[in-house]
Amino acid sequence: MIMDKKKSLDELNIRMAQACACSLKEGATQAVPGEGNADAEILFIGEAPGKNEDLQGKPFIGAAGKFLSTMLASINLKREDIYITNVVKYRPPDNRDPLPEEIEACMPWLHEQIKIIRPKIIVTLGRHAMEHFIPGQKISEAHGQTFSRTFDDIGEQFFFSLYHPAAALYNGGMRKTLLDDFKKIPAVINDIKRGGTIGTK
Repeated sequence: MIMDKKKSLDELNIRMAQACACSLKEGATQAVPGEGNADAEILFIGEAPGKNEDLQGKPFIGAAGKFLSTMLASINLKREDIYITNVVKYRPPDNRDPLPEEIEACMPWLHEQIKIIRPKIIVTLGRHAMEHFIPGQKISEAHGQTFSRTFDDIGEQFFFSLYHPAAALYNGGMRKTLLDDFKKIPAVINDIKRGGTIGTK
């Protein structure tokens, strides 16, 4: 089953790297599809690849990625245990925010990844990831909370909102907020497994 998922995910990422219509592809070195465990319980979704990610084709490998690894360790997980990707698969020029049309162009790719992985929970990292799945929320109010949403193609999914790990690099106080929010994740997953919706909005 796990190998079937991995094969399906690998095939999807190869196919979509050729077929994705996102205009960011023109200026990027390569696609950054995502990496990790194809059978992960937790799917992390960030905003967009940065310079290092664009060069190496891997997500979250800079300073923000190191902090993500620290947060994972705080709940006894490694990067190999989770899957991580972004809402757009190509680096925006000068690391600007992805535009709505760029996010829309990459969204079929992301939704197909979700359908293959079938995570117990999707953790959104930052505002852009959150806004697609949990519209109408402010991240300053939604962080550390669980939401349930139903989509036509991916069905019902549980989402947990976090600030982007990069926020901690510029704001020391944000580091504690992120770590505190992150430590809620195991209890949220256990609740979902029991069929509960405690704290779900």
